[in-house]
Amino acid sequence: MPKLKSTGIFLLGVLLFLLSVWGVFALYYQDLQNEIMKIILISSFSLISLITLFSLFSYRWRWRAVALYGVVFTSLLSWYMSITPTNDGEWQEDVAVLSYATRNNNLITVYNIRNFTYSSETEYKASYYDKTFDLEKLVGIDVIAVYWMGPSIAHIFLSFEFEGDEYLAISIETRKKVGEKYSTLAGFFRKYELYYVVADERDVIRLRTNFRHNPTEDVYIYPASGTQEEAQELFLAYIEKINALKKKPEFYNTLTTNCTTAIWDSTHNYLKDLSFSWKILLSGYFPEYLYENGRLSTHGATFVELKKKAYANEKAKNLKRLEDFSKVIRE
Repeated sequence: MPKLKSTGIFLLGVLLFLLSVWGVFALYYQDLQNEIMKIILISSFSLISLITLFSLFSYRWRWRAVALYGVVFTSLLSWYMSITPTNDGEWQEDVAVLSYATRNNNLITVYNIRNFTYSSETEYKASYYDKTFDLEKLVGIDVIAVYWMGPSIAHIFLSFEFEGDEYLAISIETRKKVGEKYSTLAGFFRKYELYYVVADERDVIRLRTNFRHNPTEDVYIYPASGTQEEAQELFLAYIEKINALKKKPEFYNTLTTNCTTAIWDSTHNYLKDLSFSWKILLSGYFPEYLYENGRLSTHGATFVELKKKAYANEKAKNLKRLEDFSKVIRE
């Protein structure tokens, strides 16, 4: 019995420690108006957490301290859950404008398609345009994989191909305020809003192949397999989500609502025969997972051969005419 009791206290201590770490990060990554108040709150919560943990060794104070901690943590959790996403903010210019779409039978008009002209990663001329797409002319989908930190992690997004070499790329990213930088850890704590970059390929792909150098990003373009009906259904699912976010924003989450899991959520019908896999969480392996399950157009190539053909950086850098960008990177 004493051994069982000791094990229970140990497990309680582990739980309290994990909750305390979560609470400190939850406070740290929120934009409180007063930085001094943030420091006071983090320090106070950390002190209460330490006192509670040490009190576990005292029979007299143990449950009193745990009860007090419960009240404090419940208050913190209630405050955290009350934080809501917003479309009103001082956004960085590249994510300042929300796209949306209207539908008239088979015609989908997409507004505010981003098409920045870059001279460097941080220097560009902002530009947007509107365009109407015919669902009956949707002929394919490409899976874009962008690597910058080894083979395990990649940014994944889709590009929809219409007849006449017309493409619409949609990249699921974070919507950052002026002065903010992306942090994987911060992405767990309601720091960023979810943002769908609806863009011309000369913007969202060329930015990565030609202008990002710190670190360098390697871009691969994989043609997906499937029927036109499946492609249309997926395109409409994206359009529905884009319109929904304009009306009701959501938070980005590094684990549960990121570029790859959001794609998976939108493609549950398109990929209905696929089970969830660790290769979705480790997004760098997502193209390989699609290949293994017959969801890439291979023409008999091995994945190694397909990956070599899919590499777009050198093609993009050797481009002669910007108007030919989408065609050249697929040659």
